[in-house]
Amino acid sequence: MTAHASCLLYTSDTPWATRIGAFLSPLMLLHPFGTPPLLQGFLEQHPASLVLLDLQTTGALDLLSTLSHRYPNTLVIVFGTATSDPMLEAARQGVYALEASEVSCHRLTHLVQQALAHLELAAENRLLRQETLRLNAITEVAHRLPQPDTDSSLDIRDFSAALRHFTHVETLLHRLVDEVAGSLRVSRVGIFCRTRDVASYRLRAGLRCLESTSSLEYSETHPQVLWLANHSHAVTRTNLTHVRNPTTRLMLQDLLDQMGAEILIPLQSRDRIMGWLFVGHLATGLPFDDRHLHKLITLTECVSTTLENALLYEEITIQKTLAETLLHSIPNGIIAVDDDGIVRWYNDTAQSLLGIQSAVAVGRPIEGLGGRLADLLRRTLGESGSPQSAEWMESSTQRSFTARTRRLSSPARCLGAVVVVQDITDQKNMKEKEDRLDRATFWAELAASMSHEVRNPLVAIKTFAQLLPERYQDTEFQHEFKDLVSSEVERLNSIVDQIHAFAHPPALSFKAIQPQACIASACARVFPTEPPSKIRVTVSAPDTLPAIQGDDRALIEAFTHILTNSKEALAATPNAEITLTLRLVEDPGQTPAITLVFKDNGPGIAPDMLDKLFSPFSTTKARGLGLGLPIVRRTILDHSGTITVHSNEFGVLITIRLPLLLPKTGSPS
Repeated sequence: MTAHASCLLYTSDTPWATRIGAFLSPLMLLHPFGTPPLLQGFLEQHPASLVLLDLQTTGALDLLSTLSHRYPNTLVIVFGTATSDPMLEAARQGVYALEASEVSCHRLTHLVQQALAHLELAAENRLLRQETLRLNAITEVAHRLPQPDTDSSLDIRDFSAALRHFTHVETLLHRLVDEVAGSLRVSRVGIFCRTRDVASYRLRAGLRCLESTSSLEYSETHPQVLWLANHSHAVTRTNLTHVRNPTTRLMLQDLLDQMGAEILIPLQSRDRIMGWLFVGHLATGLPFDDRHLHKLITLTECVSTTLENALLYEEITIQKTLAETLLHSIPNGIIAVDDDGIVRWYNDTAQSLLGIQSAVAVGRPIEGLGGRLADLLRRTLGESGSPQSAEWMESSTQRSFTARTRRLSSPARCLGAVVVVQDITDQKNMKEKEDRLDRATFWAELAASMSHEVRNPLVAIKTFAQLLPERYQDTEFQHEFKDLVSSEVERLNSIVDQIHAFAHPPALSFKAIQPQACIASACARVFPTEPPSKIRVTVSAPDTLPAIQGDDRALIEAFTHILTNSKEALAATPNAEITLTLRLVEDPGQTPAITLVFKDNGPGIAPDMLDKLFSPFSTTKARGLGLGLPIVRRTILDHSGTITVHSNEFGVLITIRLPLLLPKTGSPS
């Protein structure tokens, strides 16, 4: 089936029409009609069509007679009840009739295919007859009558006013249509082209076009669009006879028929077809001559360039509007300057933060916005082009600001610089409040912990001091007093040492160390003799484990804290076990590292303690300041590592990751 064939269905029986449409949907598109005027209106534009006529519909027999007389190129197939009067009349007129109740999908499809092939062959025969008549006319005519001067002075200069509207595509197209219609004095003019959002070709502007033309839509892969894109030349009715392929000639003729056009000229851009311009008959009824065609083609070339620029301008305008809206809505001030330090962009937030209007800032040197920003941007525009940053407080408003600059460069030269200004007053106030709260919390927790830890030794010392006058001569009391006071003073001294060590940790000394050696030393500290039978300690590490860069003293202390916590948690656990696993991890895209996994089968950590596990002075023990795990976390971070803790009713799992090499930038705290 060719692209020019149309199949029309005339019936008032909706279910039957749906059934017929389902049969023919794989083959072609079916156009249903319920009234004769609508059907005849379609046939005016597509006279060579196939009509399926339901004789049981009112007016069908009269419509059959009309089709036979007015549309001889139309092929009709009627459907009805056998031996009925309408069926007998259709048979008398020589129309092919089919019993409606006996229609099957296979039979109908085969019949329609034959009918369409017949229509195509008839159309080709008509073209051949027309070509024969034309050649005979050329041979017989001895001379031509002189053609009247029909030059309507179509000139590019006549369209200068219309072409000025390239900034607005719709206005441009409508002005071009009006100018062509007025200059050529044609019956109709229209322009089909793509829109920015829709890839199909539709009527964008037209004058006195057919009503059906506005509903036409052609995809990029439509055969007629592909032909126009490949050939890129004008299509006229008078020159269709030069198209050798009959199928192509029928397709182009159908394209002209659909629009009621005499001439169609593609609008070509650099790499694709943007659409086409079509015009109808001259108002005088005379045929177009070569002068009209040449000038119309020249105009179309100009229109193509202007339309391409207009569509590009439309796209750039939309992108520019989106970019400006985005930049103006950003809560930070953005100021851009060119390579000479002239302000070229200044968003609304910058205007609000700096208190300087855009009209005063844009187009003037950056010094107009203050010496601080000017100095930052001038240094960024300098030879080094390094980014600059600054933080300050405006004395007049007591607002705090930060500014960061960045150079804008192309491979060839410096284009300018941009500075981002941010109001950090609220953040600073919030940070100060958090710091004050953290300090207050720290001192409150320290006081509470100190009060608890110091009170017990002091109570014991005070009690023995009160008994001292009475039992001064008691030798046994003297020994008890000496031992207790010494141990309690030592305990107080230990508390002071812990706080001092936490507040003033010794400087770390990094060197190549073996992590399994640190684990062995920590185990020896926690379990100085053979491990008790009720706690089983297992260490698993490969012999080829590489060394890491670290401070062995700090790591041994950290591992000791972890093992001590596990030992104390397992005091009441039967079959208690501590497992330590070391292994090398070399994940793609990450620095090679050693992971150390501490696992015990104790009761786990209470859920309400997990969030403050690494907070100083947070402990559930009867004795102790709760500084062990905070020291562990700080040590691991000083080694550029990570530590994670997972706990449930089956025990605690602590995973430590230590990189083999420390980062080159920065230094451990």
